Order: sequence, then structure tokens, then C-alpha cells
Amino acid sequence: MSDTILIGDNGTWAEITLNRPDKLNSFNEEMHHALRVALEWARDDGKRAVLLTGSGRGFCAGQDLGDRDPRKMDGPPDLGVTVRDFWAPLVRLIRSLEMPVICAVNGVAAGAGSSVALACDIVLAGESAKFIQSFSKVGLIPDTGGSWHLTRLLGEARAKALAMTAEPLPAEKAAQWGLIWKALPDDALLGEARALADSLSNGPTLGFARTKQAIEAAHVNTLDAQLDLEARFMKECGESADYAEGVGAFLDKRKPEFKGK
Repeated sequence: MSDTILIGDNGTWAEITLNRPDKLNSFNEEMHHALRVALEWARDDGKRAVLLTGSGRGFCAGQDLGDRDPRKMDGPPDLGVTVRDFWAPLVRLIRSLEMPVICAVNGVAAGAGSSVALACDIVLAGESAKFIQSFSKVGLIPDTGGSWHLTRLLGEARAKALAMTAEPLPAEKAAQWGLIWKALPDDALLGEARALADSLSNGPTLGFARTKQAIEAAHVNTLDAQLDLEARFMKECGESADYAEGVGAFLDKRKPEFKGK
């Protein structure tokens, strides 16, 4: 495993840390491959939650532009290939995981680093964290799903202004606007994120997976289509061992012991 990614195995959940702190955890190709391997390992190992965070003083500064410097190349880089081969598969993998994916944003999340955070299910950030759509500073557009998530979470007006001005969005305002779940004191961030990952990893995993899928489908479904989807998912969840355990625990006035099945 590349040392650009650190993996903590906590039994039912995994902590994955971006680990290029001298580069503000900006991505090179090695780190892209390593993160995808780590996420696939968590999925294939049956983990029931994932926590993603960054080492050092920042979460992630996006793409390492040193690898995409036109002055050091024979011609302009094909950034479409970078998106198609690296960033898009990463976002698709994160979104496809059938377990809660929590992101703890420590410090700056800029460019594609911000977009990676927003691809996760629940985003917590330290009070000193900032989300920066830095693409416009180098003549680019929000990628890695950034244009999609910004628009749906904040609306067109705020999405356009943040993308064009590259104005840093502090964590507390990001939470107030609904971009992330919660802003926390810096020294409490990892503790609360880990507690959340542990709690969710002991929850009804199938129910969480179908909840994610239903909420994501609501962006494109009509109400009738969404009602049909809910009925299908409720049938599946109602037949699960977790539902039987949850109802039994509720009626017996005890804490449920979900198995994720």
C-alpha cells in the first residue's frame, strides 16, 4: 500500500487518511490509485462505515498542479482525461458504497478536495476549515462533481458566486447554508467523527444503504416514481434481520444489536 494513504482498521469501520501533508494532501496519480484501493478494500472487507480525513494542517488542496504544469509539457494537458480517469471514478466509487461515508474536514478543502468531501454522505468540519472553489483561480470549472453538489446543496445563485469568486466559505457558514452537516471545534472534530463512524457501523446497514439510494434518487425521480421506490426498498428492509431485531428491541425496551443484514 502506498504511504500516500493511511488505513485504520477499527473492526466494523475503517478510517482512511489522505497523507501528503507537505502538499496539503493534494492528489497525484499514486494517491488516486491508493485511495481507490483503500475504499475498495473497505467495501470488500465488509466494513459498515468509512471515515475519510486528512493528515497535517489541511484536508485536501485538490489536484497537485505540479503534475499538470503546461510549462513542463510539450503541449497543454488533457484535463478531461484527468477527470474521466481519476476524479470521476473516485466520486462514483464513494457514492456507490453501501455504507455511510463520513468526511472530517480539517483545515482547507480546496478545488477537487472540496468536491471529494461533498461526495461523502455526512461532512463534519473543524471551525477553522474553509471550503474554497479555487478552480477559477486557474481558469477552470468546479469538477469532481463539484458543480453538481454545489448547485443541489446551495442553489444556483450561491453555487455560481462561490465558483466564480473563489471566496473561502468558512465551516460554520457552510453548515448554516446546508453545504455540510456540522461545524465543530477543531480539537473535537476527529473525536466526534470517529464516534459517529463507530455508531453508524453498528446500525442497520441495509437500511442505511437504501436510505442513501432513495435520497440520491429523489434528485431525478417524480413523486410517483419515488413512492414506488420507497415501497420496493421498504419491502426489502422489512424482510431483513435488522428490522426484526429493531422491532423486537423497541418492544422489549432494550438496545438493538444490529448485524447489518
